[in-house]
Amino acid sequence: MVPRGVRLRRAALVALVVLALGALLLLHPWRARPPAATPPSAAQIAAPGSLPAEDPALAAARHEMVQAQIYGRGVTDTAVLSAMESVPRHLFVPDDSLSEAYADHPLPIGYGQTISQPYIVALMTEALKLKPGDRVLEIGTGSGYQAAILAELGADVYTVEILPELAQQAAERLRSLGYEKVQVLNADGYFGWQEHAPYDAIIVTAAPDHLPQPLVSQLRDGGRLIVPIGPQGAVQTLWLFEKSGGEVQASNLGEVLFVPLTGSGH
Repeated sequence: MVPRGVRLRRAALVALVVLALGALLLLHPWRARPPAATPPSAAQIAAPGSLPAEDPALAAARHEMVQAQIYGRGVTDTAVLSAMESVPRHLFVPDDSLSEAYADHPLPIGYGQTISQPYIVALMTEALKLKPGDRVLEIGTGSGYQAAILAELGADVYTVEILPELAQQAAERLRSLGYEKVQVLNADGYFGWQEHAPYDAIIVTAAPDHLPQPLVSQLRDGGRLIVPIGPQGAVQTLWLFEKSGGEVQASNLGEVLFVPLTGSGH
């Protein structure tokens, strides 16, 4: 048995410890540790101007588009397939066409213009055989979708749109999605963009009724130019021109249907 005196001394010591702790708490109030922060999502840590998070159903639809409509028809360039998989086509179509963004046909974008069928975009892009750092001229910016595909391939893109409304909308859209290497000009595309010539490749996404000579002159030797040529409102021929020694050699890539190229050059 512990003597009574010892028990009293122990009790007094405990009381002193409690009082001391109480005093410390009054001087330094206890604060609960905040819960661990939830790790940020990929969307939250994405760089400014990068592609936004999207509905998984839209990503699945884009994947199916690439597999069935593009790879399934013979486009095999892995860089082109990757670009088509990466660019969110649904952000380049009007809201009322969202459900058809990945369908196998062109879509209207206003002002009598269209965004081309996904397969045609991929086919024309593959035919250019681009390398990162190539300088590319696009005639007919439209919604900016083709320019985004070219930029995904690492090209420096100069794109010309004759309609000021579309040119402004495309420039804003491309900038908001982080495609800083795409430059947009509101001008008559028939005459190209001489300031940045010569180009490694030129792509025309509207149909003239003949090959525009200003574009040929702005193509570097060894460059490739792809353009649909034919009468307005009728089936046209998609031509690939390769420049060598100041001359161009033509290859017929098949029948297509594009809106006409407009401007004073016709």
